[in-house]
Amino acid sequence: MKAFMDKDFLLSTPTAQTLFHEYAEKTPVLDYHCHINPKEIAEDRKFENITQVWLGGDHYKWRFMRSNGVDEYYITGGASDKEKFMKWAEVLGKAIGNPLYHWSHLELQRYFGYHGTLNKNTAEEVWNICNTKLAEPSMSVRNIIKQSNVTLICTTDDPVDSLEWHAKIAADDSFDVQVLPAWRPDKAMNIEKPEYLDYLSTLSAVSGVKVHSFATLKEALQNRMDFFASMGCNVSDHALEYVMYYPATEEEIEAIFAKRFAGEKVTREEELTFKTAFMVFVGKEYNKRNWVMQLHYGCKRDNNRLMYEKLGPDTGYDCINNYAPSAQMADFLNALIETNELPKTIIYSLNPNDNQAIGTILGCFQDSTAVAKIQQGSAWWFNDHKIGMRDQMLSLANLGNLSGFVGMLTDSRSFLSYTRHEYFRRILCELIGDLVENGEFPADMDTLSEIVTGISYNNAVRYFGFDLKEA
Repeated sequence: MKAFMDKDFLLSTPTAQTLFHEYAEKTPVLDYHCHINPKEIAEDRKFENITQVWLGGDHYKWRFMRSNGVDEYYITGGASDKEKFMKWAEVLGKAIGNPLYHWSHLELQRYFGYHGTLNKNTAEEVWNICNTKLAEPSMSVRNIIKQSNVTLICTTDDPVDSLEWHAKIAADDSFDVQVLPAWRPDKAMNIEKPEYLDYLSTLSAVSGVKVHSFATLKEALQNRMDFFASMGCNVSDHALEYVMYYPATEEEIEAIFAKRFAGEKVTREEELTFKTAFMVFVGKEYNKRNWVMQLHYGCKRDNNRLMYEKLGPDTGYDCINNYAPSAQMADFLNALIETNELPKTIIYSLNPNDNQAIGTILGCFQDSTAVAKIQQGSAWWFNDHKIGMRDQMLSLANLGNLSGFVGMLTDSRSFLSYTRHEYFRRILCELIGDLVENGEFPADMDTLSEIVTGISYNNAVRYFGFDLKEA
């Protein structure tokens, strides 16, 4: 029997162990997509207790607590921080097979030096150990980032954001980790939302361009892209139901915009037609600026209307959307490449059934401007567990170029989530180790080490063009 989560956790072969300990474990972390708050980095926040850093806003944990019948009072309600932690410890002790069990214990090991197991019997001990550690200067937000060997972070930022906290971080010579904005224009695209016209008013004020048409919307967004670029941005991100392609003329798009601007509701077809034009426009802008376009899709959000009305979005009530036509994804990319305006693009689907479809789409649009110019993103959200990560990488290896993969991202709001990169790298090394040990790839350590350090870090440095040294 193997020891619980020891140094060779998830590494069952000598090749896997060598690749991880000699190469993957030593490479830095490049977090090119996350949802952490730059204000907390600028102010170097310190957390009062483990609940604040672990359970605040973490809807992964909230979902598991609900599945164990925990009352909402102890999840998002008025219970004390200690009461919430105790409930979490109680249910975590039964989380067999769930990646939350691994993530939580990796965080306890790496940040708090605790190598036991957290459950209802050890909860008091772990509560005290973690809170004592959090009181130390080494556990401020900036020091957590530094000890995690992170070199660069891209946050998620709306076009109307002032980016004031990014400016403060950049001006502070005492902190040498780059914190860059990433462009997330979902609110500018979501014409069907009740608050859309209010958003346009804010965008008009911030950009200095009075938005009253699709043409002026594009002008305002170009203005804000210029500002984001001046702050170091070269990455965009989109949350889509699916990647649509409903082409129309400029006149038809302007008519749809005018209808919505007048306060009327648009039809579903008009919504998708407008969003197609929006995505084609921004895609071409990204290509001009050499920005990377990230497309996250396949999620059906806010399914529990009762709880949405109580708690709002991003509280653990989303699921996989099974509808994501690959033909429309291909048509969208083709619309950009027809005029030679297709940017570097990373495609993520929340539905693991899309892995093979994405893998075949990639090969239709690659060219010599970048290694794996069109990427399949890492296993996302409900899939960033051992099976999901392994399946995504195997599919990419079968149908594309695994060696050119830009690897893992945290996609998290927690400053302790950098251990997910370790989790990913262990799974990566185990997968490659299996191929070598089974005689499916030679035991050429020069090539293998280049592949592993590439996927762990170097590929992302090259792909995004960040000002970083390779590992």
